[in-house]
Amino acid sequence: MSKFKPGFILCDLDGTLIDSVPDLAYCGDEMMKALGLPPRGQEASRHWVGNGVERFCERTLINSVDGHADAALLAKALPIFKELYLHNNAQRSCVYEGVTEGLTWLLDQGYRLACVTNKAEAFTMPLLRDKRLLDYFEFVVSGDTCAEKKPSPMPLLYAAEKMGVSPENALMIGDSISDVKAARAANFHIICMSYGYNHGKDIRQANPDVVIDSMIELSNHIERLK
Repeated sequence: MSKFKPGFILCDLDGTLIDSVPDLAYCGDEMMKALGLPPRGQEASRHWVGNGVERFCERTLINSVDGHADAALLAKALPIFKELYLHNNAQRSCVYEGVTEGLTWLLDQGYRLACVTNKAEAFTMPLLRDKRLLDYFEFVVSGDTCAEKKPSPMPLLYAAEKMGVSPENALMIGDSISDVKAARAANFHIICMSYGYNHGKDIRQANPDVVIDSMIELSNHIERLK
């Protein structure tokens, strides 16, 4: 097997670096209460993360990963959720075990890092700063940086161009089928975390190149990719 040394590595945020469900679930439940509707709870909310705040809000309203909410209700709910999340996006969330060690190892090996997320910049940057992860990355591609979000390859290709690295020499680290689809479409290599958010499905079903349980394991896999 030939050795692969990425020109740069692009890391997803929610479900890969940070467990953000506690804050998202809290805001979703408070939104529901404000609307006179029943809260959904953290266990259900865990299956709804990964496609941006708007989609999480809609899934909370309908209590399902699929389908759409009434447009008028969503229009009323979204500002409530966004205001709540603006002040509660780093209060209960936590960095996954092994993440800081993994990122530190990557930098020590000379890898260039960037972060990509479907979360809007207004929520992304405070969260990364609060959890002391921002300085690991040369830049961040948020959900509103490009015209399209993952699973579109656009954010990944934007990052590759910004880094000056061809996509086939780039690596994505994510946790969901959205990350896998974006990576495949952009011609990136893709490693996924086993513990993340994939709507309740085993990420192995999406066939990423490698699945690992901790970012500490990157040293065992990163240069063994084809």
